[in-house]
Amino acid sequence: MTEFTSADGVLRSKDRKAKRYLHFLEDEHPISAQLFGSQAGVVAEAARLVEGLGFDVVDLNLGCPAKKVVKCNGGSGLLRDLPAIQGIFEAVRAAVSIPFTVKFRAGWDDGDIVCVRLAKMAENCGLSGVALHARTREQGYSGQARWEWIAAVKDAVKIPVIGNGDIRTPEDASRMVAETGCDAVMIGRTAPANPWIFRQIEQYCYFGHYEQPSEADRYSMIQTYFKMLLEEELPDAEGKMKQFASWFTHGVAGGAALRKAIYEAKSAAEILRRVEEFFETKLATPAPVAPQ
Repeated sequence: MTEFTSADGVLRSKDRKAKRYLHFLEDEHPISAQLFGSQAGVVAEAARLVEGLGFDVVDLNLGCPAKKVVKCNGGSGLLRDLPAIQGIFEAVRAAVSIPFTVKFRAGWDDGDIVCVRLAKMAENCGLSGVALHARTREQGYSGQARWEWIAAVKDAVKIPVIGNGDIRTPEDASRMVAETGCDAVMIGRTAPANPWIFRQIEQYCYFGHYEQPSEADRYSMIQTYFKMLLEEELPDAEGKMKQFASWFTHGVAGGAALRKAIYEAKSAAEILRRVEEFFETKLATPAPVAPQ
């Protein structure tokens, strides 16, 4: 799935950021374009455009709690206006033939939980599936996800239900499916810190255990990603590297020192060099031998 992308931006020919978000490689199929917006006609036209670009699925984001998105009635801001959501559902469903899904939060706040009503509306409007982040917009990312809301949505509709929220380990993913009956799980914040989580879940489902990434694995992943940013010559490559440094170094012994070195670097190339120096030194140092 792409980063969530402004439907207005998709339709603006000069919006390079939106176009970059919608770039994908042929080996990434099946791939979903996630859009946000508040005007039915605009979102429908953007959906038609992404279908033409070769996307396999179009998804509507009704979950983002960011103030700059919400103030434009995008993301979770629309949860206060179910008739407007229905209008978007109907317009997009009429505009595209590819599967159409929606991700949403449970409601604006604890006094206005709309997830079951919203899921039923999605099903009645012909959507192909729903994904629920089991928190309210007011919660943001604080507190515990209320998985019982996922179970309630699953009981209310026949289309596939994807559960989201507080999946940090393969055990969490397995427990969510067992407790809610959801058809699949969606992982957000855990993925940048542990990109191996998907493979680990598959291993856990099949074998009951899973492999942990080695420091060499972490080095390879960080180095590969940072090199890709440099090769793409993105104007914000340095910012992206610093943004993801805290995620990528999670679980690395001495990671605080590496993060400090990254934050103090003056260019993207220097960041990559400091990452390489850190790991090359670590991997060249023999591990201590435990006493017999």
